[in-house]
Amino acid sequence: MTALIRRLRALSPAQLAGMRRGLEKESLRALPNGTLALTPHPAALGSALTHPHITTDYSESQVELITGVHASAEGCLDELTQLHQAVYHALGTGPEAERLWVGSMPCDLPTDETIPLGRYGSSNIGRAKSVYRMGLGHRYGRRMQTISGIHYNWSLPGLDNDQHFALIRNFRRHAFVLLTLFGASPAACASFVAGRQHTLLPVPGTGGHTMHMPHATSLRMGRLGYQSDAQASLAVSYNSLESYANSLHGALTTPYPLYEAVGVRNPGGDYNQLNTSLLQIENEFYGVIRPKRVIRSGERPLHALRERGVEYIEVRCMDLDPFVPVGIEAQTMRFIDIFLLHCLLADSPPDSPDEIAALGRNQHRTAARGREPGLLLERDGDVITLTDWAAELLAECGPIADALDAAHGGEAYRQALQAAKDGLAAPDTLPSARVLAQMQSGFDGSFNAFARAQSEATRATLLALPYPEPLALRMAAAAETSRAEQRRIEAADTLPFEPWRQAYLDPATLDVLPQARAA
Repeated sequence: MTALIRRLRALSPAQLAGMRRGLEKESLRALPNGTLALTPHPAALGSALTHPHITTDYSESQVELITGVHASAEGCLDELTQLHQAVYHALGTGPEAERLWVGSMPCDLPTDETIPLGRYGSSNIGRAKSVYRMGLGHRYGRRMQTISGIHYNWSLPGLDNDQHFALIRNFRRHAFVLLTLFGASPAACASFVAGRQHTLLPVPGTGGHTMHMPHATSLRMGRLGYQSDAQASLAVSYNSLESYANSLHGALTTPYPLYEAVGVRNPGGDYNQLNTSLLQIENEFYGVIRPKRVIRSGERPLHALRERGVEYIEVRCMDLDPFVPVGIEAQTMRFIDIFLLHCLLADSPPDSPDEIAALGRNQHRTAARGREPGLLLERDGDVITLTDWAAELLAECGPIADALDAAHGGEAYRQALQAAKDGLAAPDTLPSARVLAQMQSGFDGSFNAFARAQSEATRATLLALPYPEPLALRMAAAAETSRAEQRRIEAADTLPFEPWRQAYLDPATLDVLPQARAA
């Protein structure tokens, strides 16, 4: 604690005030009856390839909204709200219009092969994005890819690579706190697990249509979520940028037997995947947090990290909050700020393969049983209850909340920390418990019925907000600009797709020139 306080005092108020954040929020488009919408990405929203703020994630049916970088949580949420408004007005205001599904776990899904892949046009980069998604479907199944969440992008001025990786190591150790406090996916529609092995239990009275774990916090982050047996063989070290980059480089360039069996192309010549490596591209690497750097046109993300270092970090373990219109609220964002600063300032010893394996077990326990009284987690070769460990960490966050309030004015950060402590002390008030309680009290235990009702309420709230003409015109102009940019990219392509694919995936594109490495 003494070292943490010393490091905290070394951060100037200007540095704390220079903290920045942005959001990436995924949501499925669903029909009013709670089934997946199979329609194309709405044309009124522009090009999913080139629009900077409105795109798709895995599926053509999965909208992704991306804010810019903001100095405050409120500014970030204001932009995210405006993006939601643009989507809802594009979807239409009639009773049969599509809705944005408010849950992280998907709506009622069709058969796996019927889930539409994202489509990005005829350019080489557009085709590559679709082929990549085809590969994900072959590797993990399309249903898994329909899970949605919120990514929290965060930066603090003046941090070097070693500080970023110290933060990341501690975040991975302590991410169970965020899963417990903010996990909101304790149940799923049975269509999600149809034909798959799982340990979920049917919710009584639903005829097996809803599956759950009674003390789950985030099925999205558990064994049925963004997990991969193949990737589990990767003991990626976060002890330095070099060790992280080398681990990723190997996964991006080493063929994996199961994926070699699938092949790059099928007998008819259509593409199954981009390549047969353990990872097709960097984004395929699943994790609760990633080091990031804005890339240049045509640049590989790993090359950007190696050449110019970490610019910001991406928190990837946040569920959509179905009780909040845009999926996250300012108080939650402020707690994440506190939490990330604690990860930065606390002692962060090097990780090891044994610890990495233990952290994976802790994540699965928390996802499936995080509200179970007395749940034990592994720490430093011993065991400790989740609640005791979390309480220790929250107690250490007090001075950080004070410093942030001093830098920004007011008491919002102290209030966010107190809300987290209150939630830990009363697990029945946590989002995951509230989801199960409302499913039972108002919807006969049905997850789909609960999420449909919440989606309806969210839609009504957002459509009732003023949508002034200048905002509508700005959104329309951004959509048209994105369409023009897609046409420009497609017209500029001169290389056939196959040589383009080979050039883009050339291992040399992952490295940096010796002089750049030295710099």
